[in-house]
Amino acid sequence: MVKTQSCWLPFSDEINLHHLNLITLTNQNALKPPLHATLFLLLLLLSTTLAKNHHSPAAGRHPHHAPKNATAVRLRQAYDALQSWKRVIYSDPRQLTSNWRGPDVCAYRGVYCAPHPNDTSITATVAGIDLNHGDLAGFLPESLGLLSDLALLHLNSNRFCGILPSSLANLSLLFELDLSNNRFVGPFPAVVLALPSLHFLDLRYNEFEGPVPPELFNNNKLDAIFINNNWLTSVIPASLGSSSASVVVFANNRFSGCLPPTIAKFADTLEELLLINSSISGCLPVELGFLYKLRVLDISQNDIVGPIPYSLAGLAHLEQLNLGHNRLSGTVPEGICALPNLANFTFSYNFLCEEEGICGNLTARGVAYDDRRNCLPEKPRQRSEKECEAEKPVECFEGECGGREIHDGVSVSATSPPPS
Repeated sequence: MVKTQSCWLPFSDEINLHHLNLITLTNQNALKPPLHATLFLLLLLLSTTLAKNHHSPAAGRHPHHAPKNATAVRLRQAYDALQSWKRVIYSDPRQLTSNWRGPDVCAYRGVYCAPHPNDTSITATVAGIDLNHGDLAGFLPESLGLLSDLALLHLNSNRFCGILPSSLANLSLLFELDLSNNRFVGPFPAVVLALPSLHFLDLRYNEFEGPVPPELFNNNKLDAIFINNNWLTSVIPASLGSSSASVVVFANNRFSGCLPPTIAKFADTLEELLLINSSISGCLPVELGFLYKLRVLDISQNDIVGPIPYSLAGLAHLEQLNLGHNRLSGTVPEGICALPNLANFTFSYNFLCEEEGICGNLTARGVAYDDRRNCLPEKPRQRSEKECEAEKPVECFEGECGGREIHDGVSVSATSPPPS
């Protein structure tokens, strides 16, 4: 074992997990053209954006004012950065960095070069690094901040550890950052929220802990946010800002609190929302049904109470709905079961007592479903009568997070003990 930067790097077999990546590389040589094509499109997009907003110091630079050897300067910086990084990679069983020698960094395995998107005097610069599934062990040095023209950094399924260097803030063109399935630690890396061009963020399957910055919930740049399977804690802010995210995955963390009504501000873009096992509680807001673009909604394995909002019947694009392993009660609305694109509906392990209309025979619609362990009369594999009677119904009211339980006709907060 090697110890560095307060983390152990055991030479063990890598964790093989499924990852959703915008680019998946399994063979470096075979897939170089697609990555170069992607880099070209990203750099073209960045070029247009930077020219419009004048954010880049290079924007509008006249060629006569640029250094004569601007390309050489960039490539020398990249050489320094990559050599510094190679020195703190302590295990490379697949020899991915074995050819990281000499000044021609564009020939390094996993390193991709392209012209600068907004400075014609720089004809080649390091624009992408992809070391996915490399089983590399080490950490990320501060010198990575020298790679200021990176558009993609893909490091998933390695054994990198430690904290992220603050110098990543220099990567003003970074569009995709995938650090998933590593061993990074420390608080949520706020540096990633300072990256002005970042659209794809994947931090899943690491060991980040502590609160999530509120800015993550109010970010109008990120299109995809994956922070699941860490040790993060947070209360989802009661007032969410506008967001451009189409995919949000917060599953398997230690969040708390309710899903606020301001989730409706995600309506124009959000297509996938996964909050599995995130310690979410209280009632589901009616506004959840305003997310008209949703295709996947999974809020299973939480502590959600009250009825299923009928407003979910307005989610015409919904394909997968998982409400399982909560404390939902009341009826399963027919409008949800009749959604035109619904393919999978799970509401098992709740306290639901009635299936309206077609909900009682979803097989007839070709919908895969799971209704086990509820309180549905005449259905198999349900809870016992004693269990169903012990769970008190919960009424949900606008503006009230936790709902109110009914005990012998008396309404009390669902988080309060029942009246004696």
